[in-house]
Amino acid sequence: MLLCMCILYSSETNLKVKQAISVTSEMEDNLKLLSAFDGEVRCESPNNRLDRFTGILIYKGKNYVLDHDRLILRGCIIRNTDWCYGLVIFTGPDTKLMQNSGKSTFKRTHIDHLMNVLVLWIFLFLGSMCFVLAVGHCIWESKKGYYFQDFLPWKEYVSSSAVSAVLIFWSYFIILNTVVPISLYVSVEIIRLGNSFYINWDRRMFYELKNTPARACTTTLNEELGQVKYVFSDKTGTLTQNIMIFNKCSINGKFYGVVYDKNGQRVEVSEKTEKVDFSYNRLADPKFSFYDKTLVEAVKRGDRWVHLFFLSLSLCHTVIPEEKVEGELTYQAQSPDEGALVTAARNFGFVFRSRTSETIMVVEMGETRIYQLLAILDFNSVRKRMSVIVRTPEDRVMLFCKGADTILCQLLHPSCRSLRDVTMEHLDDWSRKHSEAYLSLENREDKISMVCEEIEKDLMLLGATAIDDKLQDGVPETIITLNKAKIKIWVLTGDKQETAVNIAYACNIFEDEMDGMFIVEGKDDETVRQELRSAREKMKPESLLESDPVNSYLTTNPRMPFKIPEEMPNGNYGLIINGYSLAHALEGNLELELLRTACMCKGVICCRMTPLQKAQVVELVKRYKKAVTLAIGDGANDVSMIKAAHIGVGINGQEGMQAMLNSDYAFSQFRYLQRLLLVHGRWSYNRMCKFLSYFFYKNFAFTLVHFWYAFYSGFSAQTVYDTWFITFYNLVYTSLPVLGLSLFDQDVNETWSLRFPELYEPGQHNLYFNKKEFVKCLMHGIYSSLVLFFIPMGTVYNSVRSDGKEISDYQSFSMIVQTSLLCVVTVQIALETTYWTMISHIFTWGSLGFYFCILFFLYSDGLCLMFPNIFQFLGVARNTLNLPQMWLSIVLSVVLCMLPVIGYQFLKPLFWPVSVDKITDRIHHCMRHPLPHPSRTKWKHASSQRSAYAFSHKQGFGALITSGKTMRAKMSKKNSFPFKK
Repeated sequence: MLLCMCILYSSETNLKVKQAISVTSEMEDNLKLLSAFDGEVRCESPNNRLDRFTGILIYKGKNYVLDHDRLILRGCIIRNTDWCYGLVIFTGPDTKLMQNSGKSTFKRTHIDHLMNVLVLWIFLFLGSMCFVLAVGHCIWESKKGYYFQDFLPWKEYVSSSAVSAVLIFWSYFIILNTVVPISLYVSVEIIRLGNSFYINWDRRMFYELKNTPARACTTTLNEELGQVKYVFSDKTGTLTQNIMIFNKCSINGKFYGVVYDKNGQRVEVSEKTEKVDFSYNRLADPKFSFYDKTLVEAVKRGDRWVHLFFLSLSLCHTVIPEEKVEGELTYQAQSPDEGALVTAARNFGFVFRSRTSETIMVVEMGETRIYQLLAILDFNSVRKRMSVIVRTPEDRVMLFCKGADTILCQLLHPSCRSLRDVTMEHLDDWSRKHSEAYLSLENREDKISMVCEEIEKDLMLLGATAIDDKLQDGVPETIITLNKAKIKIWVLTGDKQETAVNIAYACNIFEDEMDGMFIVEGKDDETVRQELRSAREKMKPESLLESDPVNSYLTTNPRMPFKIPEEMPNGNYGLIINGYSLAHALEGNLELELLRTACMCKGVICCRMTPLQKAQVVELVKRYKKAVTLAIGDGANDVSMIKAAHIGVGINGQEGMQAMLNSDYAFSQFRYLQRLLLVHGRWSYNRMCKFLSYFFYKNFAFTLVHFWYAFYSGFSAQTVYDTWFITFYNLVYTSLPVLGLSLFDQDVNETWSLRFPELYEPGQHNLYFNKKEFVKCLMHGIYSSLVLFFIPMGTVYNSVRSDGKEISDYQSFSMIVQTSLLCVVTVQIALETTYWTMISHIFTWGSLGFYFCILFFLYSDGLCLMFPNIFQFLGVARNTLNLPQMWLSIVLSVVLCMLPVIGYQFLKPLFWPVSVDKITDRIHHCMRHPLPHPSRTKWKHASSQRSAYAFSHKQGFGALITSGKTMRAKMSKKNSFPFKK
């Protein structure tokens, strides 16, 4: 409960007026009166309805109505207010903002969950291998080892082969533990950190006007950006700039706003088009632009209808002016479209200068005129119009009305004849009814609407306006590109249906050529169900049959959680649903109907939604669809859905920092989303998938050699490799090549990524790394380990050097195997790399060269003589590297290990092609035969004209203006100028 008038911002930038009731505002800032205040407030229980509050104040035996106009929500910022005293109604989790906030959860990618599952699989695989080797050891000890105790004595604590097998099990568990990717998680975080820096450093996502770069607020979701299927977007401030521009108008049947050249040909407006000169009006807004000079000429020559049209714009509004410096006007408007209309009238010579509770001052073509304000019939979401009744200086009473064309057309006189004088005897009676309705405690809004309808009739049409709610640059092009990438875009907005639909057409979410548009506006469960089912019947009739797979599953397993598969409709459709109907549709028995219907549509618009409903829609898709979701918004009312989605993106717009602070990624323009997903997201996903495939492969190939060696070493738990090689394998020898692959690799550059959005599709289906691909890595690793063990063994078996000495000793064999292994995994990563840089070459071939350098150091005579217990491979490098058998083994191992890989990469596009393969072929063809640079084409927007005025408008300042409390004392002094007579 406020004790002063204040203007404040909510989650949107539109101004809201909060006014105290008269009985408390009279106390002002008198602390004695405030401390003695003993009123009692009775109100509704805490809820999440932001636009509704019901309560009463009981004070001195009387009841006073408290509604949402008296309530300041948590999170609002008070403007233009020196002081205020209030009573706290709700606190903490009971506040409406907290009631609408979603749960904060730690977000993890699908690949994270998959890696956790695969690690468990690997542990089971490790246990199985250890069990097999332990059984083998038990059998070997029983049949052979028992009789060789003189040469291989058992330990004193080993009483039988079974006990020895148990000990060997744990010995092999330690030796083979390298198959478990312990360093995998560290490497993954390093890769994610590097890819996050790419986003932060991207100059093409830097917004110069605000000097703000793109920002990755987390490093854990980069590859998820390459798998997005559903984008949930706010409208105001996200798709649009929330800037209304007076573009065109029609006055008395004549159209203004189109520019023609000297030959009478229509000219498209551009930066080079000459603007109208408003220098004749010293109070004109210098930021206002208009290009049709005929309208200014009509104003200057005194066209009666044009003057009356702009007079109506300067009078019929609830704008509050500020003039801190004489001649510098600032308008505080409830909605940007209302501000645009008043600003247009101002520039054409009808300047709204100031107002009191009873008068409006307008400077008409340099002459100051005072109009007596008799009544304001304010705007609301049901009326979709507003009116003012004024008395002119000539003592004529006039009613001006503005609103949506769908409403005003019903209020026009059938003949729409010219203005006529009528008796105003009924005005006093109507004013009495209006006052009674305004002071009513029950059904106040309905009574006011009924009274307003009595006088808002038989109107004459003056004209129509065309106001553009300016889209952000590149929004239509971005949405077309995302649609090509099979990304579905849903607009979740608290705005009205008509405004949201108009924006959807302007953004190309909806198209005029669509096969159908479904509007769900039922007010009960059954109606909503029928509307959703009738829509689904048109899109896919068989989805209503009992034989449908989803229906069959629901019949047999009604409570089991499951993922709904993609359902293909028989055309392109759009769905529009309002918040009231959505409340019913999100109930348990209707949510699947809503989801199946919405997911078959090309675009979905959800209007009049609360923040909690936005989060519920996102959660619904997450729960039943096997898809990655992304939510993008710019205001505090978008925080819930940003937190609910797999990925949250905040727009650095005009509505504060709440969205950015709660988001995973942040930037300033919606158009950067396509670059975030199609370039950085796709690269991150591809790199991560290549990294995981290679990482698992090299670990399997490295570790499983021990498994095969066990069959030739009596299952004695002896390692194949030198202990230093085991230490350095993941830490030094193979770490840099795989990091180079994961940080620098690009299958195609950013230009081709944006030119062919279809390349994004594999990530949505997770084709590059899944359980099937993991099994392929396992099979490839098993095959390579077989080659890496048996080829060197066959090469050195019964072989001798040129001097007749044998070379089939353990240390020589170990070095041949480990060198062959390192050469194989190096060539493997070279085949995986598609984008070579100098760093990639250094990391890949430098690591292999470093291995040979450190080999001579670790096996040098000096180290081995100084530390014989640590460095035991004395002279092995020098003696083995000059053997032809070693190089033969390396060449054979590399060839045999790479042949299946090369063969698979060659045959896969021929026998198992996917859409990406065809696109890649096109890209390679274009690279070999460059095409001329494509000329810039003008994107086609919806051609049909739709009413947009007043649908983004909210209830105005009418009650505040007529109360006489619009201005503070110091404001009234600054805004009082001598009238011209």
